[in-house]
Amino acid sequence: MKIYIIAFALLLGFGSAYAQKTLTADDAIKIALNSNESILKANENLKSTAIGLRLADGALYPTVSASAGWQWSKTQFSAGYPTAGLPSATIDSRNYSASVNSDWIVFDGMANYSTIKKNTNQFESAKLLLSKLKQDVAFQTLSMFYDVLNAQKLVAVKEEDVNWNKKNFEIVQERNKLGAVTLSDVYSQQVKVGNAELELLKAKNSYETLKGGFLYYLGIDVLENYSLIEPKETAIENSTENTAVNDFEQISALVLSALKNRDDYQSAKIDIVSSGNDIEIAKAKYLPSIRNNAGFGTAAGSLSNIFKQREYSFGLSLSVPIFTGGALDNQVELAQIRTKISQLALDNLTRSIKREIQRNYLDLQSAYKRVLVSKENVKAAEESRRIQQEKYSLGASMLLDVLIANSEYSNAVISNINALYEYRKLKDESQYLLGKLDYKRFEN
Repeated sequence: MKIYIIAFALLLGFGSAYAQKTLTADDAIKIALNSNESILKANENLKSTAIGLRLADGALYPTVSASAGWQWSKTQFSAGYPTAGLPSATIDSRNYSASVNSDWIVFDGMANYSTIKKNTNQFESAKLLLSKLKQDVAFQTLSMFYDVLNAQKLVAVKEEDVNWNKKNFEIVQERNKLGAVTLSDVYSQQVKVGNAELELLKAKNSYETLKGGFLYYLGIDVLENYSLIEPKETAIENSTENTAVNDFEQISALVLSALKNRDDYQSAKIDIVSSGNDIEIAKAKYLPSIRNNAGFGTAAGSLSNIFKQREYSFGLSLSVPIFTGGALDNQVELAQIRTKISQLALDNLTRSIKREIQRNYLDLQSAYKRVLVSKENVKAAEESRRIQQEKYSLGASMLLDVLIANSEYSNAVISNINALYEYRKLKDESQYLLGKLDYKRFEN
C-alpha cells in the first residue's frame, strides 16, 4: 500500500513540475521591459548622463581644499664643528602647519554655462531615447506574441483537417464495403490522411520554434511549458474589426501627430540644440579667461603657537589666447560640422517617419479588406465542401472533388487567420509609429 502511495506522490510531483504555465500579452511586455538587455544598458547610460550633468553644475563653484602638516627634524653637530672649540650639540625642531586654498574659474567665455545646457540637453535626449527603446521592445514583443498565436491557431486548423480526413476515410471505407466506391478512393483518402498528419507535424514544429524564439527573447527557459492566451478584446471568434480604418485620419495629419509624439524625433531635435551648444563652447575659447585663487596658511614650531603666525593670499589671473596654431578655428568648424550632421539625421528621420506611416496606412487598409474577404471566403468554402460531401454521398461527384473542396476550405481558414493577425500587428504598429504605444502601464 505504501508503495502505491509513494508512486502516486511521485507522479503528482512530476505532473506539477511540468504543469503548463500561461502567458498573456501584458505579462510578456512586462517581462520584456524588465529583462531586455538594451533597456538595462540604456538605463545605466542615463545614469551616466545624469552624472555628467552634475559634474557640469559643479564646475560653476570654486574648489576648496585644506591641508595640515607636521614635521620633525633633528640635527647633530660633532665637537669642534662648525667652529673649533665648540662642544658637540643636538638641535631638535618641530614644525606645525595648516592651510586652506580655493580656486575658482570666474569667467571662461560662458563655456561653463554652455556645457551645462549641453549636458542638460543630452540628459533629456537620453531619456527620450530610453522611452523610444521601451516602445521598440513593447512593439517587438507584441509582434512576436501575435506570430506565436497565429502559429498556434494554424496548428488547430491542421488538427481539424486531420480529424476531418480520418472521418472521411472511415466513410469511404464503409462506402467501399457497400460497393458504392472503388478501392482507389480508399487509397486516395488514406494518402490524404497521411499528408494531413505530415502537415500537422510541420505546423507543430513551426509553432514550437516560434514559441521557443519568443521565450528566448523574453529571457525565459525555452523548455518550460508555456501556453499563450489570446487577448479577449481581439479574440478571433468575437472579432468585429470594422471601424479602425474608417476612423483613420489623413496621412498628413498622422505625420504631424507622429512628429509631435515620437520620442526619437524629439530626441533628434534636442541633438541639434546640443550641437549648437558645442559651437558656443568652442567659440568661448576665443575669449579671455579669469581665474581666482585665495588662501590662508599658518605655521609654528609648537602646536600652541599654530595661529600666531598667519598668512593670507588672494589673486586673479587673466589668460588671453593670442595664437593657437588654428586649433580654436578647427574646434569651431568641427562643432559646426556636427550640427549639420545632426540636422541631416533629423531630416532623414522625418522622411523615414512619413514613409513608414504612409506604408502602414496603406497596408492597414489592405489588411482590413483581406480580413473581410477572407471571412466570406471561409463561409463560401465551408458551404462548397458541405455540398460536395453530399453529392459524393449520393454518387453525384468524385472523391477528388470533395478533397479539393476540403483543401480550399482549409486554405480559406488559414488565410483568414493570417489576415486577422496581420491586421492586428499593423494596427499596433500604427500606434507605435505615431509614438502612442503605451508601455508605462507595464512598468513596475
